[in-house]
Amino acid sequence: MQTITKYVALIVLTLNVQLITAQDTIQNIKNQAKIESLRNLKERIKTEERDFLKAEVEAINMRLEKGDITAKEAENLKMEAAKKRALNIENRLAIVDNKIALLQRNDDDYNNNDNLDNSAIGISIGGEDGSFGGFRINAKNKPKKYDRKTTSDMVLAFGFNNAIIDGQNLNESPYKFGGSRFFEIGWAWKTRVFENTNFMRLKYGVSVQINGLKPTDNRYFVQDNNTTYLEEYPIDLKKSKLSISNLVFPVHFEFGPSKKIDRDTYFRYSTNNQFKIGLGGYAGFNIGTRQKLKYMLDGERVKDKQKRGFNTTNLVYGLSGYIAFDDTALYVKYDLSPIFNNQAVDQHNISIGVRFDMD
Repeated sequence: MQTITKYVALIVLTLNVQLITAQDTIQNIKNQAKIESLRNLKERIKTEERDFLKAEVEAINMRLEKGDITAKEAENLKMEAAKKRALNIENRLAIVDNKIALLQRNDDDYNNNDNLDNSAIGISIGGEDGSFGGFRINAKNKPKKYDRKTTSDMVLAFGFNNAIIDGQNLNESPYKFGGSRFFEIGWAWKTRVFENTNFMRLKYGVSVQINGLKPTDNRYFVQDNNTTYLEEYPIDLKKSKLSISNLVFPVHFEFGPSKKIDRDTYFRYSTNNQFKIGLGGYAGFNIGTRQKLKYMLDGERVKDKQKRGFNTTNLVYGLSGYIAFDDTALYVKYDLSPIFNNQAVDQHNISIGVRFDMD
């Protein structure tokens, strides 16, 4: 029995030694990989700083061509930029060299307890968050373009929806004012029209508009061949709504003051906290029409969803405009195209609500 115990103890000891040796080998491989990554990082640092210097020199040349600075001032600015970038390379490489020395002198546990300030160093590599040991090269850390004429943002709008019917005023509309609503979401680009002023901008993009109409007096939409009309439902409706979805391409001319931000290496026009007016229109096509009915039948709640054409117009177009302060606007749009085709009396969708242009 004692002999068996000795053999078992010997086997366990041998396995532990092999495990420790394997762990040390794996750890050495990890450290070597980290060191190699840091050596590669040094070349990336040089490239990044040189790219910054190139962009700064191009910006200085543009200022010289526009007559904002003299040739002597341009030369001095270029020398200052070159000196700054050379010192940046020297300092950042020194940080990486020190990190390599720490890895070569210590094990990985020591490295994991390193509390270097990522934001101060501004470089990192590897790791789950794209960092390694407090070093980061930020993908967004790129030279700014001297003059950026085009920007983009997301557009979100919602509000009340209804219809203007030929020969009737809006008060006679067969649709509920509070219950009929619209929703719009899309993406827009804004381009400065003139070279030396930002008073006028061209704003264009793509949006999905969903226009909802809720009939009054317990009615719903009925399609009879090429005719669509409202008819009273035989039982009490909890909800009756027609939703028309359109994919449109809006274009607006936007007017308003801007604040010019002028720096040595770039300039921008900012419309933050400024009034602006947008006038234009949109064109597109219908991508779906659906009617939703809700009612009680034999004590049970019933939802009836009807996906049909309902003779809605395939090609849609209209006028739109907004008055905004900063990113929030009062928004109005009106369809010049009729809601339904081949009707005795045309109906035109109209919407009013709020719009947000979110950078």
